[in-house]
Amino acid sequence: MFSKNIQNLKTSPVRELIPYSKKAKEAGIDIIHLNIGQPDLETPKEFFEAVENFGQETIAYSDSSGRKELIDSVKGYYKNLGMNYDSEEILITAGGSEALLFTLMTLFDAGEEVLIPEPYYANYNSFFAMLGIKVVGIPTQFEDNFKLPKKEVIESLVTEKTKAIMFSNPGNPTGSVYSKDELLMLNEISKEKNLFLISDEVYREFIYDGKDTVSCGTFSDNLERIILIDSISKRFSTCGARVGTILNKNKEFMAYILKLCQSRLSISTLDMVGAEALYRCKDRAYYEVVNAKYMERRDFLYEGLKNIEGVVLNKPEGAFYCIVQLPVEDATEFSKWLLGEFSYDNSTVMLTPAKGFYQREELGVNKVRISYALDLDRLEKAVKIIELGLKKYNSK
Repeated sequence: MFSKNIQNLKTSPVRELIPYSKKAKEAGIDIIHLNIGQPDLETPKEFFEAVENFGQETIAYSDSSGRKELIDSVKGYYKNLGMNYDSEEILITAGGSEALLFTLMTLFDAGEEVLIPEPYYANYNSFFAMLGIKVVGIPTQFEDNFKLPKKEVIESLVTEKTKAIMFSNPGNPTGSVYSKDELLMLNEISKEKNLFLISDEVYREFIYDGKDTVSCGTFSDNLERIILIDSISKRFSTCGARVGTILNKNKEFMAYILKLCQSRLSISTLDMVGAEALYRCKDRAYYEVVNAKYMERRDFLYEGLKNIEGVVLNKPEGAFYCIVQLPVEDATEFSKWLLGEFSYDNSTVMLTPAKGFYQREELGVNKVRISYALDLDRLEKAVKIIELGLKKYNSK
């Protein structure tokens, strides 16, 4: 009765444990959500002020490509980063998710292949399944903090059906940041094999310890193949305002994307009004303050977890995630147990089992993804719960 594509959709590992969390909440347990990248920092007041001062009597459709004022603000943001995009090379979407979906719809026919380093953001799988895209995982190693393998390893995965290499940098779920040399290697493969390079850069501002990296939008020799995906969600702590961006200099590609934008008419006018104010008003000083807060949380979580017996993790280099190896056989069962059978001071934690981020699920069976987009008090309590929970779970 229903389509094979919809039946092939997998439940996101971020949301797989929601039934267990609901029962815990109904029992009065406070849940510390380490399972989702929802920043707790305040959305800048400029967003709300812009919406309040909109001044129009009717909220009308906006241009399908996005409000001109927002596109101009995005152009200015990228110009400050050393990247020059014209207005027709920028399209505004309903979040980064729609930007990715429209990109994949434009590039791929069913049965064609995308190369992607694994582990990767699990929600990508929904798009791959809907469109019948075959995923070919580029192998990375937990022990090596998920760095890319050598060029010849990646090239060996390319077939006549390969259309693109896709990745996020900084990485979700790994917290790893690809170096400039790694990105230049991917750029060379893109040129030599005539592949598109889809660079999801929504965590661009969150790079720590002076890590040497760049945006792929600075590779001026390949900009017709390089597709940048961006969003205001994490940068400005505005996940509920669905404003994303596609940037590319291939006129034919962008014309097709515009057709898809026109098919859904327009995204929220008021969200774009608020987004425009954020891009216009926030400078490097704002990003530096936010970056410092996440780095403080990163350091606290890393130090706390690495001192728990049997827990292994790499120090995240960016974003606000890390993959953590636990001293358990099955991290999913442990995560369910924490929600269903364990609490400390009437609190427990919600983790994300990591197997859903891998093509080869066995590589993540004893690992979880943890988000540290929470204040230090919540993180301190979460570390204590994980430590006590592991002791009790493994003593059974």
